[in-house]
Amino acid sequence: MSLTWDDMNWIPLDTIAALLGLSIGVWLALLLVFIIVPATFGVSLGVRRMYMKTLLLVFEWATLRIERGIKEQKHRRYRTNLDGIIKKEACNLEDEIVKNRRPGHGESNNTREEFELADVIHFCRRGVESIVDDEVTTRFSAEELESWNLLTRSNNNFQYISLRLTILWGLGVAFRYGFLLPLRLTLAFIGISWLVIGTTVVSYLPNGRARRSCSELVHLMSMRICSRALTAIITYYNRENIPKKGGICVANHTSPIDTIILANHRCYAMVGQKHGGILGLIQRSIVKTCPHVFFERSEAKDRFLVTQRLSDHIADGNKLPILIFPEGTCINNTSVMMFKKGSFEIGGVIYPVAIKYDPHFGDAFWNSSKYGMVNYLLRMMSSWAIVCNVWYLPPMTCQHGENAVQFANRVKAEIARKGGLVDLVWDGGLKRAHVKTTMKEEQQKQYSKTIVGN
Repeated sequence: MSLTWDDMNWIPLDTIAALLGLSIGVWLALLLVFIIVPATFGVSLGVRRMYMKTLLLVFEWATLRIERGIKEQKHRRYRTNLDGIIKKEACNLEDEIVKNRRPGHGESNNTREEFELADVIHFCRRGVESIVDDEVTTRFSAEELESWNLLTRSNNNFQYISLRLTILWGLGVAFRYGFLLPLRLTLAFIGISWLVIGTTVVSYLPNGRARRSCSELVHLMSMRICSRALTAIITYYNRENIPKKGGICVANHTSPIDTIILANHRCYAMVGQKHGGILGLIQRSIVKTCPHVFFERSEAKDRFLVTQRLSDHIADGNKLPILIFPEGTCINNTSVMMFKKGSFEIGGVIYPVAIKYDPHFGDAFWNSSKYGMVNYLLRMMSSWAIVCNVWYLPPMTCQHGENAVQFANRVKAEIARKGGLVDLVWDGGLKRAHVKTTMKEEQQKQYSKTIVGN
């Protein structure tokens, strides 16, 4: 005997709708009680720290299992080449040329003050080294780990080791995309909605202390909810040096979420170009209640206009400190590249901040030439977590006889030292642009001094 469609008992549509509504209500209630409310008051229940410690135990077991599996398979030792693709000599080009010059017949061992064709070899070798493994290109690629954190995008040397390890990775994928991603998307939607709605309501209040306080509260609450959307675990050091009103906060730049990381602890006035789409909606909302400095694209090219607006902002001691990333582009969490001098020509007090992410839980670096903003945010929300340390450095001012470039380099060196980052002199603009003619001329002048002296 077979059953027909008419014989089957179907659940009424209103019952399905009621169950669906109940599920959504329970889901939102749990988020409200355990995540949103603690986040708005800056309180942590300790769940994220426990989650981080559990992940570390899992990563440790996975790494030990990989190392044991490689020994069993008699493969090479599992490690990455952290020193680069090639090994470079420590001496500089000038010393190398002087050392390898050969004196002519009847001459002393002193370097001859004339061009030698053999000098070209040294420039060619250095050029090939830079093409193979230069200091700039490697700063715009993902930081590779020596161990594996169960993210396929975190280590290029991972190979199939065992069935148990593969099953563990599959469970991790299901957990990250089946539970963490929907949870984080919901929190991100709530955080952005609260920012837009809250700033719109506060904009109707009269100008005064009450409006400023409510605006800062809305910004802090929304940023803390958005940080929960990334499972951000942030540790702040030296809080006595937190940037104060009327100053400029400068920090190294790894990711667009640097702003969320810093705004969890203190409100800032943002600086940047105006955008369209959802980012433009957020900009138009927050500027209603907070004196952010956003420029039209045509205005941003007018250096004098930008400097004047920033100077007027810091001259008012009641306005929030300006947050600026002087590198102008994102670097891969290993180095600090050249700071643009414009931020240091304005005057006022500079509050340096060093940000260092822990790559074991997720790669926070945004390679804007490879991934769009939406793609990048989805990668962040599908990672295990965002763990970082933030150091507030003592305020700094321009010293007597020091120009803007020297001041910028001094601040950059302090940020690199505190964050354990490599201090590089290269301009981050080389990510998309060609080498400047002035830099080529500098190398030519250095070679001239080598063969003829000063």
